[in-house]
Amino acid sequence: MKPSRLHLFQAYGIELEYMIVNKDNLAVKPITDDLFKKETGAITSDVEKGPVTWCNELVLHVVELKCTEPTADLVTLNKDFVDNIARVNKQLAGFDAKLLPTAAHPLMKPEHDTYLWPHDNNEVYERYNKIFNCQGHGWSNLQSCHINLPFYDDEEFAQLHAAIRLILPILPALAASSPVLGGVDTGYLDKRMDYYQKNQRIIPSITGKVIPERAFSKRQYLKLIYDKIAEDIAKYNEDELLKPIWVNSRGAIARFDRGSVEIRVLDLQECPKADLAIASFIICVLKLLVSQRTISLHDQQQWSVDDLHAILMKTIKHAEKAEIENAEYLKAFGLEARYATANDLWKHLLGLVKKYYPKEIGPWLDELHVILEHGTLASRILKSLGGIYTPENITMVYNELADCLANNEMFEVWVQEEL
Repeated sequence: MKPSRLHLFQAYGIELEYMIVNKDNLAVKPITDDLFKKETGAITSDVEKGPVTWCNELVLHVVELKCTEPTADLVTLNKDFVDNIARVNKQLAGFDAKLLPTAAHPLMKPEHDTYLWPHDNNEVYERYNKIFNCQGHGWSNLQSCHINLPFYDDEEFAQLHAAIRLILPILPALAASSPVLGGVDTGYLDKRMDYYQKNQRIIPSITGKVIPERAFSKRQYLKLIYDKIAEDIAKYNEDELLKPIWVNSRGAIARFDRGSVEIRVLDLQECPKADLAIASFIICVLKLLVSQRTISLHDQQQWSVDDLHAILMKTIKHAEKAEIENAEYLKAFGLEARYATANDLWKHLLGLVKKYYPKEIGPWLDELHVILEHGTLASRILKSLGGIYTPENITMVYNELADCLANNEMFEVWVQEEL
């Protein structure tokens, strides 16, 4: 018997995407199908391993690990992810390969290293490639963490979507991890999201401005978003292979067929406990907003795409250092100030979360301390590189990050602060 739909905050779906690379020089290895075949004896698109399932993605060098069923126990899920990462790495060792964390490979050359998944369901991938040309960083070199949050009906969707829209602009200030591409400092702490907002511009309605429109019911969402996408992709989609529900690429995507909203703006971190600490923090802040402790639902719903997008553009570039000068936005989270950095705001929110949801956030305080006191992973990567962008130095630092993944450890950089 199929279980009934979940209500707000009853359970969550977490997805983590990892790149497969050579164990020493980090060269991209397009062998996801070989990995799955070694594990199961056959080429398949997913491998269910109890609480965690391995899945293929658009390209052959990426494997996604996701919880098989939604869960409310993220502490246990952390252990499940660690166990599966160890299993994947054990199998990859036979190919002289391993998993690499972070949202972007710092030395990958997409024009040479991109191989699309050639097996089942590859028709969709081939269509995407035909329309957008997936031989680029914005397609084949971006790994993320997705959080799926449930809603039961239109009333719950309205509450959840309003809260998610409000928090989206500051998520890169927690999760940015993609400062280096092509062997250089890109000038963006979250370069993955910079590509994300641009890589489908040939059909602008697919991504919009990343921040979803002010839609607070299924009917509104279909009218404002899915109907527009269907109209705009029609000339590329005469056989109706592409479905608007799959194509929608906003920073948060409503799935009315399964009663969930998927947050997609989070860069992948160095290890599962970092991703799950961030996910737990976000969930707790969304609970604060849904409970209307700092702002009413009515006022949450008034925020325009443009105002939220302006803040997002700052955090994509500057992450935790982004300057938020919108006093009304700060006030929405209970921070009375004319100006604050995004990191200031997150520290304020952690104080509220520790007050109202101490049990939920308790297991993750050490990880959040590293992020809020020492910077996003992107900032820690740049500190560790020390301005030296030789392939040798970059490879050394990212091998350390791969070790963090294998050991489920935070990447901490202790540097002498300038006087």
